Parts: sequence; structure tokens; C-alpha cells
Amino acid sequence: MVTIALDNVDVALGRRTVVSSASARFQPGTLTGIVGPNGAGKSTLARAMLALVPATGSVRIDGIEVAAIARADLARRIAYLPQGQTLHWPLTVARLVRLGRLPHLAPMSRISDADAAAIERAMERADVLSLRDRIATELSGGERARVLFARALAVEAPALIADEPLASLDPGHQIDVMDLLRAEADSGKTVLAVLHDLTMAARYCDRLLIVDGGRIVADGSPAEVLTPDLLRTVYGIDARVESSGDWPTVTLFGRTR
Repeated sequence: MVTIALDNVDVALGRRTVVSSASARFQPGTLTGIVGPNGAGKSTLARAMLALVPATGSVRIDGIEVAAIARADLARRIAYLPQGQTLHWPLTVARLVRLGRLPHLAPMSRISDADAAAIERAMERADVLSLRDRIATELSGGERARVLFARALAVEAPALIADEPLASLDPGHQIDVMDLLRAEADSGKTVLAVLHDLTMAARYCDRLLIVDGGRIVADGSPAEVLTPDLLRTVYGIDARVESSGDWPTVTLFGRTR
């Protein structure tokens, strides 16, 4: 299992500070949603956890500074689904999902039976088995999103970071993906997802980090952090938050600014 710890992490891109003084700890068995307005620094925060952007402060994976972990080892520990990934090569879906097993393969080695089984499991779970022989660059946006999610699942890493995994998906497949993220966490994995749908985040996540202006401005259970006052401050929206069964629902009424 994987624990991720951030301590006073800052990220500057060019002359602009994108993430400021971010501190948090992510434990196995927990699904954490990272939410906030556009440009708040959510994706950059996720990328900092994987040393994909230069950062100051400390990012530790199981107590080891992320910069000291070999890239292949890090890829085996944390599967990453970036947002809006563009496909350039006309690979079949099966071959694209197969790339998820690369962190486990030595140079020039062949796919093993265990690798092939992991690929099949990932395609089945992401509902893309019927697409296996299609060319990935010819898929719709929603189909492509599910295939890329399958590639991340194929890693079978003990942690998963998914950046806007619901983008381009119809409501049914949004539920399917959130069910998968929930199942990954329930199996003991450390799961983080950058999300925009607040009610979906509240329904599935154990914990929400709300990011605004590069800072973590709230950190707690959905019921604790999703308040009308906070939504007004962070998003500039008028909203009602109501308890609906086991999770809060957010109803939006309009802009306050």
C-alpha cells in the first residue's frame, strides 16, 4: 500500500505561483476528491505528487522523497490518468491498454500471462472489451476516456491519481468510473481524483480537498467542507447543500459575482 505526504509544497510555473504551501497526507483505503474552480491549481498539485512539475517543499511516497524514486518504480507504485490526453499513434485499443503494463516489463521482454490477464481485467472493468480492435484515434471522446482509464487500471498499482476522469463521459459511464474509483479505494488502494461535479464527489469520496488560488482552503469529509458559505467564497455561486441519505447534494442557483 502507498502513503503520499505533502509538506509545504509550492509550485511556480514561469513567474506565477500555481500551488502554495500545500500540506496533506493521503492514506490507503481512501478516495480523496480534489475540487475547486478552473485554474485553482488542482491538476498541478496532482502532478507535483508525481514529480512531473518542479516543486519546493516535500513530497514523500512511503516516506521517501519522490525525486529520489526511480521513474519506473514510481510508475509501478502510482498509476496516473492525466486529463485531456491526446492520442497521436493509430494503435488498437488492446495495444493502447497494454501500455499500462510497461512499468512491469524489462526492456525487450514479452507480455506474460499475468500481464495479459491484467490487461483483460482492466478492459472489462472500464467497459471497453467491445472496442479492443478499434483504432484508438478514431474513437469518440467518451470512448477514448474509458480506454485511457483502462490503461491506468492495467498498471494495477497500489495507488491511483486520476485527473478529471469524468470528462467527456455520459452520466452512466460517469457512475461506472466513480464506482471503479470507489472499488479501488475499498480494496485498500490510495486513490485521488480531480473532480468538478460536487454532488458526485460528495457521494463517492471519503474526503475532499478544496483548492482555490493554489491553496488548500478546506480539507475534510464532504459534509464538513461543502457548505453554502464556502461555495460562495470559492466558486462565487449561490448554492443549497442538503443531506440526501449518506451524502450531501449540491443544488446551484446562480452566480454571486
